Amino acid sequence: MNKSMKTSALGMVLIVLILMLSACGGSKANNSSGSPETGATSAQPSESAATAQPSESASPEQSAEAAASFPRDVDSAFGKVTLDKKPLKVGLANWMLLEMLLPFDLKQAGITLPFSAANSSLESDVYKQYADKFEELKIIGENTQVNLEAMLAFQPDVIIAGSVSNKEIKQQLEQIAPTAWYDEEKINVRKDWTELLTYMGGVLGQEERAQELINDFRTKQSEGKEKLASRSDETVMFVQVRENAVYVMSAASIPQYYEGLGLTPPDAVKEMEAPSQISLEGLTVINPDHLFLGYFNWTDKSLAALTDEWQDSEVWKGLKAVKNNQVYPLNGELALGIGPIGQAYGIDTVIEAMK
Repeated sequence: MNKSMKTSALGMVLIVLILMLSACGGSKANNSSGSPETGATSAQPSESAATAQPSESASPEQSAEAAASFPRDVDSAFGKVTLDKKPLKVGLANWMLLEMLLPFDLKQAGITLPFSAANSSLESDVYKQYADKFEELKIIGENTQVNLEAMLAFQPDVIIAGSVSNKEIKQQLEQIAPTAWYDEEKINVRKDWTELLTYMGGVLGQEERAQELINDFRTKQSEGKEKLASRSDETVMFVQVRENAVYVMSAASIPQYYEGLGLTPPDAVKEMEAPSQISLEGLTVINPDHLFLGYFNWTDKSLAALTDEWQDSEVWKGLKAVKNNQVYPLNGELALGIGPIGQAYGIDTVIEAMK
């Protein structure tokens, strides 16, 4: 009887030890996976625990991963859009989105260009460093028009489109892939592209990258403003140079230079509400101290530029900027366009010219 009791007691001790070891092992397994302590006895985390925010001890990489979690609902001009997974292939239905997309961490994109492929700055040195990192960068639209067959063949995970400019093909785009519509009536891309960049970061699950790009751009502006402070009492004017016309950029249309760099526009430019066509005679009336010529034939010299004709005239030679050697050429598609890449190039060009 005593022997039986001893045997039974020994068996009980062994069972307790086994249970304790199992509990310790389960605790280590849960901690090593980075799951927060929930106090639950189950070895498998519940669904709510698996999707919870990381604890304060989580690494930056874990925090970034949690912030980019999918599925997610994305705000859209025509109602929320659900994205089941992080987009790896992105289709752009709007040409203004090109510069917003290139700096993000992606390998495949279908893009719409503002001009023909032959006259695009896509192969320029400025864009090339970004474009080369893509395994596939497919042109699915030219001259602002989307090729729906090319978009379908590309098979994007998500399409990003403008609520006004792409509204006529809304049904077709949404049949190809989930479509995130940025609200063109609320987001003024010309005045502030940072809001659109932030929106795209949310669609792509790359919010931190979007903020990094914005911060870098603002730093470049701030540093440039300091370098050009001594020029604040000199007037500066930017024009688009086309084949048969020249357009003055209004101060409101290029705040990255006038506000961002502290440049002073001529009074006539300050009063303009939008870019306006100008003649050579009109240019002599404004007569700025500094003149930036934004050529739109920068990548295709077979196209003419109207100012080439003007430069042979005595009227042109009488401009203050011409006489003082303060006329500067730049890539108009980039510097006078929309987005962080071209405008950063423009800022660098302006600083180098005027410092």
